[in-house]
Amino acid sequence: MKPDVLEINVAMQISKPINEVFEAIVNPEKMCHYFISQSTGRMEEGKELIWKFPEFDIEVPVKIVKAEPNLISYYWENSGENLLVEIKLSTVDNNFTLVKISEKSMENNEAGLKWLSGNSFGWSNFLACLKAYLEFGINLRKGSFDFMKK
Repeated sequence: MKPDVLEINVAMQISKPINEVFEAIVNPEKMCHYFISQSTGRMEEGKELIWKFPEFDIEVPVKIVKAEPNLISYYWENSGENLLVEIKLSTVDNNFTLVKISEKSMENNEAGLKWLSGNSFGWSNFLACLKAYLEFGINLRKGSFDFMKK
């Protein structure tokens, strides 16, 4: 990575097999329990979806590049930039899954630093919410960001 380019990288281990973690990420009926409120479809290669979030009155276009058990990747827009999100899944000790997420890239300037701060928090929150949902059936996101509604 070049010093003038910013990239987000987060990771967390989830105590579920890779197939369950994959399904929770690509299936909107599952994803609405911890991340989005609505999607126009399942994450499948080549599809263009619209995501809605429970806390914000926005629609986010998402263009799926890959949706395979070890790699989910898509582009979405932030501040006029199309950014690549890669979610890599790998098996750890048979029944655990390591989830690594990267989002790239923005210039190392004021807008980029704001994105880096906000989306680093956002992806860490995504992983914590995914873990809580899969391991304990809890929706951590519900009500967590109501204070941010405008």
